[in-house]
Amino acid sequence: MEAERLVATGRHALAESRTAQDIVAEAWQTQALAQAIGSHLALCGPQELRGEARGLSEIGGGRGVVDHPVLRTGGLRAVQLTAVGDARAALTALGALLGEVGIALVGVACATDEEGLYWQCIEAIDAADEAGDRVRAMLRRLTVRERERERGRPPDPARDRAGPTLGPR
Repeated sequence: MEAERLVATGRHALAESRTAQDIVAEAWQTQALAQAIGSHLALCGPQELRGEARGLSEIGGGRGVVDHPVLRTGGLRAVQLTAVGDARAALTALGALLGEVGIALVGVACATDEEGLYWQCIEAIDAADEAGDRVRAMLRRLTVRERERERGRPPDPARDRAGPTLGPR
């Protein structure tokens, strides 16, 4: 399944979540999807995204979110990922989903009296925030690449790593 479609499915599932556990489960589903998109872009994406994409694929620690207890009862939607057709559109949609997940998790963390659930939310918020940072970095690199193409210059990986420039060089 294409990345944008999986992100849309995740956004719908998050919107339909009614319990704290459902929201936490959707947060980890989103993290697994972010890792899958990162892995795909690290292997098949534009060259200037591969380093950040590799980092996105590794967020969540050594074991990753696949082993997270919340996900053991259901399957991961991320395993259905077959393509990232438009990297910019997929990353933009993923970034929006990660933001929505973060907001939902803050709500759960603030509303719970259960210490275990609170810390689960904090861990998931940290993972979503780190993934969001990686996604924004990749979007900046795509913007730099597009600007370079518009100016008729070949992309410069050293300039891409530095991020977008503030003025003419």
